[in-house]
Amino acid sequence: MEPLTLNNPPAVNVQMLIRVPARDAFQAFIDPDITSNFWFSRSDGPLKVGIPNRFYFDMYNISGPVNVMSIEEDKRIQIEWGDAPHDSRVEWTFEDRGDNTTLVKICNNGFSGDGDSQMAIAIDSMGGFAMLLAGAKAWLEHNIELKLTSDSFPDGHP
Repeated sequence: MEPLTLNNPPAVNVQMLIRVPARDAFQAFIDPDITSNFWFSRSDGPLKVGIPNRFYFDMYNISGPVNVMSIEEDKRIQIEWGDAPHDSRVEWTFEDRGDNTTLVKICNNGFSGDGDSQMAIAIDSMGGFAMLLAGAKAWLEHNIELKLTSDSFPDGHP
């Protein structure tokens, strides 16, 4: 078998139509009191440019630093997160589709390491962000907490 070659850095792109206004979808990712219903356990506070933050996943006893790079109210959030060598960039965009629906898109890129490491992190990230959007949809549309983050690894995060 010939070795695989990575010609371009991997980027993860996931999206989900969420049936709430763009303002509500945006706030759900800014405000940890909302986000904690479908993703992390808690954070140091709302996301704000220039204010260091940290996401805590208490069910796994792990956390990670978050640096908010930019926020465009109701439209976009851009962060750098994670500890080296697993740090990367994440961008959420919130596309108002009218009739109280929002297309939420997440792009994760800027992975570190060799090609194999970047691909492994990207694949893991794609699954995580797809579940994040599914959890957000269930919470925002139906007020149902699916516990996708904690139930993904019931025996502890690897």
